[in-house]
Amino acid sequence: MDIHVSLTGRRDLAAGIYRQLLDAILDGRLRSGERLPPTRDLAQRLEVSRNTVAVAYERLTAEGFLVSRVGAGTFVSTEPLGRLRSRAAPSSSNVLPRAVWRTLAVPAVSASTVEFDFSVGVPDGRFFPIETWRRLLARELRASAVRSATYGDPRGHAGLRAAIARHIGVARSVRAGADDVLVTHGAQQALDLIGRVLVEPGSTVAVEEPGYWPARLLFQSLGARVVGVPVDAEGIDVAAIPAAARLVYVTPSHQFPMGTPLSLARRAALLAWAERREAIVIEDDYDSEFRFEDRPLEPLQSLDRGGRVVYVGSFSKTLLPMLRLGFLVAPASLQPALASAKLVTDWHGDLPTQAALARFVDEGLLARHVRKANRHYAERHALIVAALADDFAPWLRVVPSAAGLHLCTLSTVDVEPVVAAAFSAGVGVQALRDYYLGESAREGLVIGYGAIPTERIAEGLRRLAAAFGRLSVVEAQASAGQEGF
Repeated sequence: MDIHVSLTGRRDLAAGIYRQLLDAILDGRLRSGERLPPTRDLAQRLEVSRNTVAVAYERLTAEGFLVSRVGAGTFVSTEPLGRLRSRAAPSSSNVLPRAVWRTLAVPAVSASTVEFDFSVGVPDGRFFPIETWRRLLARELRASAVRSATYGDPRGHAGLRAAIARHIGVARSVRAGADDVLVTHGAQQALDLIGRVLVEPGSTVAVEEPGYWPARLLFQSLGARVVGVPVDAEGIDVAAIPAAARLVYVTPSHQFPMGTPLSLARRAALLAWAERREAIVIEDDYDSEFRFEDRPLEPLQSLDRGGRVVYVGSFSKTLLPMLRLGFLVAPASLQPALASAKLVTDWHGDLPTQAALARFVDEGLLARHVRKANRHYAERHALIVAALADDFAPWLRVVPSAAGLHLCTLSTVDVEPVVAAAFSAGVGVQALRDYYLGESAREGLVIGYGAIPTERIAEGLRRLAAAFGRLSVVEAQASAGQEGF
């Protein structure tokens, strides 16, 4: 293996080599069972005598960190090293992040481990055409392509930008050419770039309440004053948007998490408000690819005539979250700044993956994948809606929706104990209150159906109903006890 050892002085060379090798073992850079370079090779590289390196090896061997095998070489010991002190990066109480990062409540993100996973916003990876994708990606990683590779346009692969413009023009009536598209690492980076360009510390950003918490936390991290605006059956209440807001984030196609679309009247009102206030509207077209009934309303971007809308999309829900591919379409006046923000953030994304996605779109494979997945998601959506209507009537009411990878329910009971009881039974669901910026105005559950196989839904819902049933028994017992008192 290639191990890094440096010598800056000429005194006690063997001790210096010993310390650096010991640090590498304790830090895990040299792993258990890993082979070290022969003493002759390391001595030549460090320009010291072979005996100097041998002394360091012998000391580590005597202490049990290395083992020598005749004819094979010297290896890191495979014996347990738990007795050794752990190593970590240096720490200082005087070096601290900005105050916002010490107070921002960012939830831990981990893979779900429940048997019946009703996670929100997670597609079913089994639908993804992995063999086709492997073929497209391999084509972009040919030796000839790699030899000519260089840094690319921060806006993204030209072919993908053109493919996205055509796709969203046909599928969503978005008005954009290739030059209007900027490729990002998912919707979250798109929001980050918009925030870098538009959000001043202390400025007011309006978000939906309840709403998409990653966007809310992002704007807070940039120093914005984030204000929640109530959502009703028609979407965001435009009349309640603070006058000071100059940036409004909405999910109009399939409001997250309620699932209702923004009505046409509210769309017109929001655009008129933005024009009067000289504000920008971020339109996050959240999981709008999957629709089960009527054709969606026209996006805000296609209705916008004043250049007030930045349209954000993602392939994380359509394809796979691990691909981390998204995009934004911005008014021409913002495009140079957004491209510069992308450049100083990470220059550009994974160009072979972007090129593969361009072919995936252009060959009609994305449209085919969406049609196939949509049939399965529609079946799951209908199955859950029917089960909730039949078995959960005492506790839950479904909020009507016809798109996406989740549905929302409203409840007359405190669902936190139910969520905990369901988790104990192997069922993962989320409480509606988790999506509120302030105090939750409504109780309910948000139930995803992308991650759970269709055949598991019935049993998962049966266990969820049992959790509600146990809650009812406990409440009845508590009520009886209070009456007796």
